[in-house]
Amino acid sequence: MSVLDLARPEIRAMQPYSSARMEASGGEVFLNANESAWAPVGDDGLGCNRYPEPQPAALVDALAALYGVRREQLLVGRGSDEAIDLLVRAFCRAGRDAILIQPPTFGMYAVSARVQDAGIVEVPLAADFTLDVDAVLAALTPAVKLVFICTPNNPTGQPVPRAAVERLAQALSGRALLVVDEAYVEFSDAGSVAALIDRYDNLAVLRTLSKAWALAGARIGSLLANAEVIALLRRIMAPYPLPLPCVEAALMALSGWGQANARERIGIVCEQRARMQTALRRLPGVREVLPSQANFLAVRFDEATVVYQGLLAAGIVVRDVRRYPNLGDALRITIGTPAENDRVLAVLKSPAMDGQGVAEGAA
Repeated sequence: MSVLDLARPEIRAMQPYSSARMEASGGEVFLNANESAWAPVGDDGLGCNRYPEPQPAALVDALAALYGVRREQLLVGRGSDEAIDLLVRAFCRAGRDAILIQPPTFGMYAVSARVQDAGIVEVPLAADFTLDVDAVLAALTPAVKLVFICTPNNPTGQPVPRAAVERLAQALSGRALLVVDEAYVEFSDAGSVAALIDRYDNLAVLRTLSKAWALAGARIGSLLANAEVIALLRRIMAPYPLPLPCVEAALMALSGWGQANARERIGIVCEQRARMQTALRRLPGVREVLPSQANFLAVRFDEATVVYQGLLAAGIVVRDVRRYPNLGDALRITIGTPAENDRVLAVLKSPAMDGQGVAEGAA
């Protein structure tokens, strides 16, 4: 059985749009795409008057090398969100098929499913926010075509063990595509499962340059998967998804100097994460700091509303995650610079917080 047998038959059969850039081969004078012949003011040789490559070769090669896959196993697009949307549209028939998720988790899986009118099967994480493989398999129905796993999970921060991912990939073979979201994997000790793609054709991995690579504003995300899955998604992808300035920013970040800089910053984040875990756990009014392998901490407070408002009044914005299942008392705090982290701790220890769930005098 081919993994494409899980996809929508009408997507497999459709004639994809063929863009002018895809059809062009060679040439010096380009009069095939109805572009302007003149570059815009301030272009500085970038060539923004021309449509970009649908899958820029230099960027695809750089990302494939970074992630340890072959270029035909990689699709690059507008953040992981685009890849999630493409997967749902390609594999889920409206009103008939479904995805499976484990809340609390990243909200875009469910949003993309609802836009497609696909069903959503929820298998909550265990009380300690770990993944229950047996529960996932027990909840699987023939309608489920995509199983999403976020590791490290957002908003809780725990990774999913590699053995659990592999067990799911094996069990889902011929039944569903397993999509492993590794947006925060650079901050984790667990490492990527991308090497398993050659072993399991029903395994896909989401990666992004938004977090560890400091390019949230450029919107560069990748899907790593079986070459047939990548080719299928290219059929329904927008013809020119990547703006030239974003491609240039990504190539700079992935240069030798850019990679060294990113790895240095990742090290700082991991050090600061450990420091913040220790400091926050000592504060009165903090019920729990969840263990995290991401670039954030989910923190339970006696008075989460008071803490949120107190930080906001001091100019510090954190994420209120109390709407998520089993996180009704929690805030998510991203690890910032050492100075920003000091400022968070100073506010939480300030007299303004005394008697409102967090008190001054904690170490």
